[in-house]
Amino acid sequence: MRTVSAIVHRDSHGMNAEELAMPGGPSRPVVIIGAGPAGLTAAHDLVGRGIPPLVLEKSDKVGGIARTESHDGYRYDIGGHRFFTKIEPVQRIWDEVLADDFLKVPRLSRIYYQGQFFNYPLELRNALSNLGLVESLRIGLSYLKWKVRPYPVEETFEEWVTNRFGRRLFLRFFKTYTEKVWGIPCSQIRADWAAQRIQGLSLTTAVLNALLKVNTTKTLIKEFDYPRLGPGMMWERVQQGVEREGGQVLLETETLAVHRRGNRVEGLTVRRGEETFEVAGSQFLSSMPLSELILKLDPPPPPEVLEAARGLAYRDFLIVGLVLEGAREFPDNWIYVHTPGVQVGRIQNFRNWSAEMVPESGKTSLGLEYFCSKGDALWEMPDADLIALAGRELATLSLVGDVAVVEGGVVIRQEKAYPVYDGAYRQHLDVLRAYLEGLENLQTIGRNGLHRYNNQDHSMLTALLAVRNILGESHDLWDVNTERSYHEDFMTKDKEPRVAAVAQVMP
Repeated sequence: MRTVSAIVHRDSHGMNAEELAMPGGPSRPVVIIGAGPAGLTAAHDLVGRGIPPLVLEKSDKVGGIARTESHDGYRYDIGGHRFFTKIEPVQRIWDEVLADDFLKVPRLSRIYYQGQFFNYPLELRNALSNLGLVESLRIGLSYLKWKVRPYPVEETFEEWVTNRFGRRLFLRFFKTYTEKVWGIPCSQIRADWAAQRIQGLSLTTAVLNALLKVNTTKTLIKEFDYPRLGPGMMWERVQQGVEREGGQVLLETETLAVHRRGNRVEGLTVRRGEETFEVAGSQFLSSMPLSELILKLDPPPPPEVLEAARGLAYRDFLIVGLVLEGAREFPDNWIYVHTPGVQVGRIQNFRNWSAEMVPESGKTSLGLEYFCSKGDALWEMPDADLIALAGRELATLSLVGDVAVVEGGVVIRQEKAYPVYDGAYRQHLDVLRAYLEGLENLQTIGRNGLHRYNNQDHSMLTALLAVRNILGESHDLWDVNTERSYHEDFMTKDKEPRVAAVAQVMP
């Protein structure tokens, strides 16, 4: 593989800052599509090596789904982002960029079901009290039944969870919330998603956690770091550092076409404002949704590749931010709403992430998250109606008391937030992966670039490894986070030698 260091010398020699900033100017050594965690991590790593990249971002903000939005001084975390990792190179970047601007935040997320809070991880007294002795016994008997006669093959989310928790607990705690998130039956969601997100949990381990007062599951943490002004603070700082070191981050710049000749990408057609121009480059990294990337290739790939790209599905969501007066506070970072009859899926309490997210004392700022698909009734609902809906559902849930008054609200929509693991996704992904491996100077990174429901630190790791691939190493980005659940569980025992080897090439 051709090294970038030689390309940088040829392309950047003798150019001043004005020339580097000219749209359609000389060829860039590395062009990055997307300024989310993956794209900006790659840019951060590159400028540290003396390689000035060009980053193109369609939105008016950096951070992707990890950005922080602001409205009337209130700050909103899009999706909720805990900063916790066992990947040392990622932790070093976080510490280097934010230093003293991290807060230590206690982790508390509970399930809210039929007017009751269920602690997570399970506490035996809490669970028995909420469920009652009879229902607890029924759940136990259901669990034993499915341990004796489990599904022989676990192809779906429903089968995977039932084998580990029993049918009754699946129906009470998993089915409603999961189908609310994905908009399809649990019988149509692949087991891959469960294995990746909740691996290591079962009713047995949950009860052992409760009885022995120890955490036997690596997916659970007690506290995490959090930027005092929200996760976007991290990526705004990274942007500033990249630009200070000679890189460029162009916002509101949409990639319209990706031009290739044979097995190499030669450049992009991009639009910024009213201007359309060409960007040439030597190496390309993309974190845009994989389906969009494939459909923008020029000339187009073979029909079967285009069909696979069109077959990938995504789940969108929107967050309704409410400012409340007189609300009863709850201590959770967020609450998972499993209660049927309401559409809200999760509720964030922003003061419990950082007090600086809420500018006025005595006020409560909540983010009610609704999972939907672009174009459906919920997505198309006017903002005023969504704010009214969120207020009604909050009252129905009785979470904040009877005297809480909604003083203001805002709606923030997020397209393609979650890659969907439906019945056909793996087949489509295999086709796309095989095709992309034939393009020698294009790598896809991050959650949407790899169509993988991973975490922020794993997206960052794919970017770090992609940079090393540009430099001549050979790392399989598609293997990052495979058969792992949360980022807390990255260094499982059988993977430690491999992770240590990865860390050695990340000084």
